[in-house]
Amino acid sequence: MAAIRSFLFALFFYGGTVPAVLLSFPISLLGTKAVRWWAHMWARWHRVCARFLLGVRTQIEGTPPKGACLVACKHQSMYETLEMILMLDEPATVLKRELADIPLWGWVTRRYGVIPVDRQGGAAALRRMMRAAEAAIAEGRPIVIFPEGTRVPPGEAPRLQPGFAGLYRALKLPVVPVAVDSGRLWPRGRFIKRPGVVTMRFLEPIDPGLPRAEIEAQVHAAINVLGR
Repeated sequence: MAAIRSFLFALFFYGGTVPAVLLSFPISLLGTKAVRWWAHMWARWHRVCARFLLGVRTQIEGTPPKGACLVACKHQSMYETLEMILMLDEPATVLKRELADIPLWGWVTRRYGVIPVDRQGGAAALRRMMRAAEAAIAEGRPIVIFPEGTRVPPGEAPRLQPGFAGLYRALKLPVVPVAVDSGRLWPRGRFIKRPGVVTMRFLEPIDPGLPRAEIEAQVHAAINVLGR
């Protein structure tokens, strides 16, 4: 049954994603608000497909933040990346520069207001990232970062990437850690997904201005709390 559910999800979600991506190009010409609305509709389509085809739904613990802050989220699957669009107010997500450089699609993501990061780009790349982050803050948007840098299986807790501490220090924003356990149902690199409840736990904000070792230790412990 899980295999059938997963096949139907792939058929309907990705089948709907193709026209959504194609339509995103002309929609993005209408302005930033239009492309953000379209991204919200795409994320909602993902939620509908996950709920009714896979039997996967979200349980929220804690309170999703409002306004400008740094949201540091555990990353186990694609699921939480799209759920964040629905839970937060037009979040600006930190993502690999390669994704933002894809022809046409990259232009749409930049129009939406993502924050591309080039880990090998040096000082110039860091300045570009900071300008994008400051623009998001000026709009009162939360900034979502996956501080471990990649999707990891349940139970694994790699060290945080250095870019997180750099953003925290430079932006002087409170950090809201988010623990997730989506990998139990939605394993990385596997076609078959299982029905069930994904917990997304928003923990208490952490004040800006802490030393690097302290903020990294607190965030690392918080985002991995569901894996203990």
